[in-house]
Amino acid sequence: MPQASHSVTINRPVDAVFAYIADGEHCPEWRPSVLDIRKLFGSGLGETYSQGVKGPMGRRIAADYSVTAFEPNKHIEFTTMAGPARPHGRYDFEEVEGGTRLTFALDAQVTGLRRFLMSSMVQQTMDTEVRCLDNVKKILER
Repeated sequence: MPQASHSVTINRPVDAVFAYIADGEHCPEWRPSVLDIRKLFGSGLGETYSQGVKGPMGRRIAADYSVTAFEPNKHIEFTTMAGPARPHGRYDFEEVEGGTRLTFALDAQVTGLRRFLMSSMVQQTMDTEVRCLDNVKKILER
């Protein structure tokens, strides 16, 4: 099962970091793979977004997602509901000396024939996505 995780410490209070991440419409600012995103409905738990990400040859791939767990200033979880790989993701927020420790983790169940055809590509994509937290740090520490 492909999985990836990355953490950064951001010199900002946990509530500011949480608010930024909780607003999915910020994703194109820090995730270069996001082509478009818009909130469909909800707030917090159940919040759902329509999202398009870059696929092979720059082609748009639907990657809509819904928030499945939401604890303010602690964690957010989501499940991707569209696309060939449908990862589950989690953001964890921890107040630490110097600001906020933010961890982004992804995992995906790739089964059947897709496991043989897509596992390495899914792993590479997830590794790249979680490393984008470095961009959040740059943006929020400006």
